[in-house]
Amino acid sequence: MSNRQDGLAEALDSEQRAVTWFYGLLDAARERTERSLRQVYAGGATATSRQARVEREVTASERARRLAQLNAVERGLCFGRIDDATGASMYVGRIGLRDDRHESVLIDWRAPAARPFYVATATDPGGLVRRRHLHLKDRQVVGIDDEVFDLEGMSEGERRTLVGEAALLAALRRGRTGRMGDVVATIQTEQDRVIRASLQGALVVQGGPGTGKTVAALHRAAYLLYTHRDTLERRGVLVVGPNPMFLRYISQVLPALGETQVVMTTVGEMFPGVRAAATEAPATEAVKGDLRMAELVAAAVRDRQRLPDGAELTVELDGLRLRVPRETCLRLRERARVVRLPHNMARKLYVTELLKELARAEARALEESLHIDELDVDDPELTEPLDLEGDLDELDLELASTRLWGEPAVRRAVDELWPELTPRRLVAELLADPETLRALAPEGLAWQELVRPAGAPWTVGDVPLLDEAAELLGEDDSARRVAARRAGEEQAESELYAREVLTVTGVAEQGVFERADVLAERHADDGPGLTTADRAAADRTWAYGHVIVDEAQELSPMAWRMVMRRVPARSLTVVGDLAQTGSAAGARSWGEVLDPYVGGRRREERLLVNYRTPAEIMRVAADVLRAYAPDEEPPVSVREGGAEPRAVRMPVQELPGLVARELEEIGEGRLGVVTPDGRHAEVARLFPRGDLDAPVVVLTVTQVKGLEFDAVVVVDPAGILAQSEKGGQDLYVAVTRATRRLTVTYEGDLPPVLSRLAP
Repeated sequence: MSNRQDGLAEALDSEQRAVTWFYGLLDAARERTERSLRQVYAGGATATSRQARVEREVTASERARRLAQLNAVERGLCFGRIDDATGASMYVGRIGLRDDRHESVLIDWRAPAARPFYVATATDPGGLVRRRHLHLKDRQVVGIDDEVFDLEGMSEGERRTLVGEAALLAALRRGRTGRMGDVVATIQTEQDRVIRASLQGALVVQGGPGTGKTVAALHRAAYLLYTHRDTLERRGVLVVGPNPMFLRYISQVLPALGETQVVMTTVGEMFPGVRAAATEAPATEAVKGDLRMAELVAAAVRDRQRLPDGAELTVELDGLRLRVPRETCLRLRERARVVRLPHNMARKLYVTELLKELARAEARALEESLHIDELDVDDPELTEPLDLEGDLDELDLELASTRLWGEPAVRRAVDELWPELTPRRLVAELLADPETLRALAPEGLAWQELVRPAGAPWTVGDVPLLDEAAELLGEDDSARRVAARRAGEEQAESELYAREVLTVTGVAEQGVFERADVLAERHADDGPGLTTADRAAADRTWAYGHVIVDEAQELSPMAWRMVMRRVPARSLTVVGDLAQTGSAAGARSWGEVLDPYVGGRRREERLLVNYRTPAEIMRVAADVLRAYAPDEEPPVSVREGGAEPRAVRMPVQELPGLVARELEEIGEGRLGVVTPDGRHAEVARLFPRGDLDAPVVVLTVTQVKGLEFDAVVVVDPAGILAQSEKGGQDLYVAVTRATRRLTVTYEGDLPPVLSRLAP
């Protein structure tokens, strides 16, 4: 056996002993937590007092959360080691572990002590002599990669065990799996700056294809939850992605890092109860994304606060005609408007006052119906003029109002003037009414693009309009406020119980950092416990502690308005690439969309290195970028030597044969077929239905944003260019999804921008 083989065997044996020890500590912690959880449930089965139930639920919840965290880090528990000039070594992993003496033996990758593992470079090693990457399969160490910063600072024995290659390049060569994996073991220095940036303000991460901006943002979510748990535990973190397929693609990253309390959504899913995925023609998309749509929605709300058509409001009731002058209705409407409450909340004030006026009108009508002056009687008391209206006191008015509100005719009349509205009803009726759109649209807004049939399904562009309507409409929450006051009286007591439980059970000492007020709020009732993520996802008005927006260049101004409502503290991570803007309503500059909300609290990190896309493919992409976004610079690829991209003239019916040959070339891996929007159904019919886990998946450019494949076949590039004004940016996205092979197929002429691929 050679010296190199001897050194590798020795290194593998040494690291295997350490890794086996760490897994033993993990198993022991898992067993303790499971045992404790069983004891909690067993001991709490007979709990009858409120305090006992709170204690049981608090303890059980924290034990269950800890157990989920321990289970989540099973794969790749330990992935690195650093050695410094003093001879000290430290292991880095997905979670922190302590030995029997409570000393740290495995450092959580988010801890400050672990940062040298990510930021050390040859020019600035930060006191390190070596960084070692450990590759695990299940619990077995199957490979080692060493990066040496100071060979002279290492002993002879350490030099003998130096093995491997750059861990990053090794990871890049592995085939895609259909899901984004975490990069906790291969975070690069520029990505580490993003991950560990300050929580405050808006951080813009501008990066081209393959720069790792998405995965860096997700690791940032895990880092922030670790570092600022007291701040974020109560409010949570929201991740907004471009489409449902993208969210599925990234869904495993945060759980693999031990974090499950993050809400992930798309713009089309940010309004509870609506899951919109359909897009619209670029012209309609641009109009719906225009900020003037907020003026239109506000005008539509005011338009539903109406006056009687004639000189008075008339209600026929039990043979009486109740009349309220139009001027009185106008006065009541203006009084309700001036309080500046949302429409449905102001409606309560309006209805209360209008019912009093109707009660007075009823008294007048009744007085008139009696015709006392026509009676032939001598008794002065009987002939004295009646003043039924003047005799009404406040109690009489209240009782009469309650009775009148039970009359269907009265309800119909009130609803005609100030109806109770839902966001869905308001927006659906507005978009189906050309006359109202024409009358209410702000000057210059192309309202004709908004008209659609009644009953049309919701689109992504509708969701910010629904959110705007919900903000303006509100709801009559008086009953909820009464219940909230009652709950508040119990909250302080529950918080005291929870604090005592944390102290008595020692939960905080076992690595679970939880606040008593969070626990008390979570277990404020006897129903099933809801996590912060559960409650936040169901509440449109939830205020998050931090929001991450990926593919942020695609958001319209109206979508940004909706996002900013979710983060009043303006703590955001904005991830995107202006060169890849495909939406007609998307961003032209970060300042344009963010400065109205964050002002000077915006800073930018630029990722300039492309880790994913081979240089051969990026040369093609650079041609496209120069033609359609000449002010933008493509990132620099770190990899050379891949297969040369090619163009093939062929009818679309022959695609299955080409795809089969491409799959043979890549072996283990995934292939994506990217089509123009208008040809997706045609191409998809040629392949078995598959999702991201299948060997082949057919996607539009919108659907493929943020994804990557070992091989990509771009179908009909001319069609992609022609489908919108942003067709050039769409083509740039399409040709930069491959990590190994790119093929372009066409039937007519190859677009000049792809002349480098000409056969």
